[in-house]
Amino acid sequence: MTLWRPDPTFYPSPKLASEAPPEKLAFVALLNPKHAGSPDAIGVVDVDPSSDTYGKLVGQVDLPNSGDELHHFGWNACSACLCPYASHPHTERRYLVVPGIRSSRIHIIDTKPDPRNPKIIKVIEPETLAQRTGYSRPHTVHCGPHGIFVSALGAPDGEGPGGIFILDPDSFEVLGKWEIERGPQYLAYDFWWHLGHDTLITSEWGTPNMIESGLNPEILLKGGYGHSLHVWDLRKRKHLQTLDLGAEQQMVMELRPAHDPAKAYGFAGVVVSLKDLSASIWLWHRDNGNWAIKKVIEIPAEAADPDLLPPLLKGFKAVPPLVSDINLSLDDRFLYVSCWGTGEFQQYDVTDPFNPKLTGSVHLGGIVRHAAHPSDPGTALNGGPQMVEVSRDGRRVYFTNSLYAPWDEQFYPDGIRSWMVKLDANPDGGMTVDPKFFLQFDGLRSHQVRLEGGDASSDSYCYS
Repeated sequence: MTLWRPDPTFYPSPKLASEAPPEKLAFVALLNPKHAGSPDAIGVVDVDPSSDTYGKLVGQVDLPNSGDELHHFGWNACSACLCPYASHPHTERRYLVVPGIRSSRIHIIDTKPDPRNPKIIKVIEPETLAQRTGYSRPHTVHCGPHGIFVSALGAPDGEGPGGIFILDPDSFEVLGKWEIERGPQYLAYDFWWHLGHDTLITSEWGTPNMIESGLNPEILLKGGYGHSLHVWDLRKRKHLQTLDLGAEQQMVMELRPAHDPAKAYGFAGVVVSLKDLSASIWLWHRDNGNWAIKKVIEIPAEAADPDLLPPLLKGFKAVPPLVSDINLSLDDRFLYVSCWGTGEFQQYDVTDPFNPKLTGSVHLGGIVRHAAHPSDPGTALNGGPQMVEVSRDGRRVYFTNSLYAPWDEQFYPDGIRSWMVKLDANPDGGMTVDPKFFLQFDGLRSHQVRLEGGDASSDSYCYS
């Protein structure tokens, strides 16, 4: 008799997950910014410090078509499968669900039996996605207790609304649109949930037509990009509440809820303020039976010589931080913030989420600063800290430097020379750049990072 056991990389609580063995491999989305010629790929990076190939690309699977523009991908299964109402507790963390934000094509990639040699086992074409959901431009992937959730930026014609759809966790068939009662929600981007409170939160960027040709200054200055969070009943798939930050706060993007399912708060990153080009971090939380939101971190723009700025910024005489990603350690203690414009990467102690304290900062790249890596101090870097991933034990932090191809060119007109780095995080606060880990990519640009066995933004938990 075969005894089924849950995948050993599933953990009931974030505390148990943080005690797991360290990751040895990372999977990285690699995109061809020209959208023609060579295709995008998923790269495999050795992150084991004891290995002879530490910090090097040790595997790669190329996609069958060009022009996908890989962005945010995720695992087919995770610790949410251990929730008491999960319908698939005996699946395994094996497949990467990899959407193309430009092509609307989704690739399913098998990382076993040899994770250094992953294989494509299924391709979902954009026509299938459109027919079954009415959506296109799939963006973010999360494993949930009910299946695989994927956000989409809009409709096939490039307008809205955007939303969420579901993939079957076994067959990877597109099941359909998630929303039953959408309410006023129209723009879409990221989503996450509080499984202990049956609540889902979504954020806003813009429709495909608003973003695919680059940042549109007319839309921006009119406050036309996303500036709200939306609160949903997770079980009933029903819109409950809109948390509007105000049209001044443009592009409410990455969401990071507390990992502890008993806690009802989370952090949202805002790319830019129309008032002064600052960026900010906002805290959503429960307040007298409803949900509320409050700004808890503000990161100012930095004055700069207009001659050193790209055309889009010359008139402002300043470099905006452009917070493009955030991440939260599994113990809910440290929040990491990528300032893609200034090249600064920040660490905050958020033990008290209403009063974050800056505990660490490093600089790499940046529109003006071009800060070098310690392994090659004589070489100026472009791009800046962007997609960030944190190990389960919180001791290692990885990030890459490309945001989104059409936006890369606007803020870094010389082109993004892509790299991936690793930082060592002190358990008591503070961080340092690992001088032995500096991976440069030739021609392709690195974006999302996922760690073997899970990381700080792959899993959600039903137990404290």
